Amino acid sequence: MSVKKVRYYLYLKDVLLLSVTAFGGPQAFLAMVLDIMVRKRAYISEEELWELNALCQILPGPTSTQTISAIGYRIGGPNLAYLSLFVWILPGTLLMIASAFLIDFLQENTPGALSFAKFIQPMAIGFIIYAAQKTIFKMVKTSEATVLMMMAAFISFFYHSPYVFPILLLIGALTTSLNYRKQPRQKGDKKLVISWANFYLWGGILVLAAVLGALTKNQSILLFENFYRNGSLIFGGGQVLVPYLFTEFVELKEFLTSEEFLTGYAISQGMPGPTFSISSYVGALSMREYGVAGLLTGGFIAAAGIFLPGTFLIFFVIRFWDQLKKYRPVRAALEGVNAVSCGMLIAAAYLLFEPLEANLFNVTAIFATYLLLQFTKLSSPLIIVIGVLAGIIYNWIF
Repeated sequence: MSVKKVRYYLYLKDVLLLSVTAFGGPQAFLAMVLDIMVRKRAYISEEELWELNALCQILPGPTSTQTISAIGYRIGGPNLAYLSLFVWILPGTLLMIASAFLIDFLQENTPGALSFAKFIQPMAIGFIIYAAQKTIFKMVKTSEATVLMMMAAFISFFYHSPYVFPILLLIGALTTSLNYRKQPRQKGDKKLVISWANFYLWGGILVLAAVLGALTKNQSILLFENFYRNGSLIFGGGQVLVPYLFTEFVELKEFLTSEEFLTGYAISQGMPGPTFSISSYVGALSMREYGVAGLLTGGFIAAAGIFLPGTFLIFFVIRFWDQLKKYRPVRAALEGVNAVSCGMLIAAAYLLFEPLEANLFNVTAIFATYLLLQFTKLSSPLIIVIGVLAGIIYNWIF
């Protein structure tokens, strides 16, 4: 076996290790990548890691997944990148499909089965509030960004259509791009040399899925189009994905109840790997009427739909990113995109709380979760386990 193949094998082995041990969201993921892939293995330099992560931040789609794919692309080209994508998302996808099977089985065979989730449903909102706070303090640093954030939150409260979100993101980007003069100039040749193949692939699949779905009304195709569209439009990570999925699959299509959705979101917080894996849970339950085959098909279709567009886009942009980032309006637009994403997080907390009864029990569970995340070193999975056990004990006593 050549040295190059051994290096590829070690990289995929490290990706698999990350996929089953990276608890705690993007921050924990980056810390582990820095330790394993930069300092231990030296696949890329630390500077390259931060640059790739910054690039993925300004693209729609799952940032952690795109970062893994981009590193694989730098090491071994497209083939290794696609392999690393598969290895990274498979464990989380299987775990969330298994969770969907469990929830569906309990719902069918045990009335009131989700009573064990009495605590973890409001706890899911505590996770969202905590994520919103961390993201806002990191990304919103000017009065203009604050205004954009509040406007996005206000509009998202009252207009739940998934088509509103990309419009808000575009408005935010255009608004702050006008302040490009505040960005420092960067020296060097700005000439762009663009290879459009992956862009055409991304756009072609988007259009083809929409057309086939409209013509055939096939639920599998429609489901793939729904997730592919969401994966093409979401900036800001898994937390921003939540209001999209809740609006489309709970409020509009009614494939899941709010109780099922909140339970799945809380479970996803205790799982390793990509936060976008909640899509597999939603996709599986969206096709439960077709039995075991439907649950499996829906879960895998959702995974393909949500993860592929971001991968195509990172492959497209990475080739000319070094030239693109020298344009000041491009860097300035990022502030608006981030501000609007934060506004959506605020709206998400409200939208997820709305179906719950506004009683002292739920409010206490939300704030207790937030306080545990903010002021203790307890991991997310452990907090979820505590919530499940508390729900079981509560129902046993009362």
